[in-house]
Amino acid sequence: MKPAVMPLEELMGSGHLACQGCGATQAMRFALKVLGPETALVIPACCWAVIDGTFPHSAVNLPIYHTAFETAAVVASGLKAGLEMRGDTETTVMAWAGDGGTFDIGLQALSGAAERNDDIIYVCYDNEAYMNTGIQRSSSTPVGAWTTTTPVTNYKREPKKNMIDIMAAHSIPYIATASTAYPHDFMAKVKKAKSIRGTKYIQIFAPCPTGWKMAPELSVKSARDAVTSKVYPLLEITEHGQKLKVWKDFEPTSVRDYMKVQGRFRHLKDEEFDQIEKDVEMKWQRLVAKEKMLASIPGLIE
Repeated sequence: MKPAVMPLEELMGSGHLACQGCGATQAMRFALKVLGPETALVIPACCWAVIDGTFPHSAVNLPIYHTAFETAAVVASGLKAGLEMRGDTETTVMAWAGDGGTFDIGLQALSGAAERNDDIIYVCYDNEAYMNTGIQRSSSTPVGAWTTTTPVTNYKREPKKNMIDIMAAHSIPYIATASTAYPHDFMAKVKKAKSIRGTKYIQIFAPCPTGWKMAPELSVKSARDAVTSKVYPLLEITEHGQKLKVWKDFEPTSVRDYMKVQGRFRHLKDEEFDQIEKDVEMKWQRLVAKEKMLASIPGLIE
């Protein structure tokens, strides 16, 4: 990835209540550096509803609307509509939710906003479980993972929900994945989303050392290894689903090495790791084939 200069402006200050190594906190800091002060946030029940701090204090120097678990997208849509009715077309409205409030509880509201193509940015910080309420399984939790509701005797056996394909089916103008280990890539995608009118969906991989049972100092490394092991591909979908770009300029690393530093996978046997590695590679090959297929369709290439 091309090097870039990190913006100096900080809209997120000290005093937040996140755990050490929290990827969701890193992600918010990066996003706000790009969006700037003309931004309003909508945050449902999630880790960030706590991270921000106790009322009347806030670690974010922006207006924030805290809302119910399932309503991040629809509240953001209403806030944007209200601002435009007052003549304010400059303020960016961003919904900021975890995977539980996106993949599961908030999916209906997000689907409605996407179907209407409401002019909001929706960011899902994906830490792969309901971390704020006790590390329970979500539909973003990967195969093989321990959570408090999928103990080692009955670990998660269902595949992670493919939210990217679900959002692509809505034909919205911009979809992207990102990782806290690649801040400049994430910030470039946030900047692009800000410039596009309509519903924009960004899903950023945000490790949770507490919920993943790993050392806090491994947060960024795990976020990087998830990408280079092909577990969490970085991509963009543009032109209302007609173009797909997958980042492939990296030296591949081991899926098993990525997983073994996380205590949530400690119970897995070699044959289970083997199957997960095969599934990761199969999904990667399908993704790359889809990219080639879309690029080959006449009329979609500039």
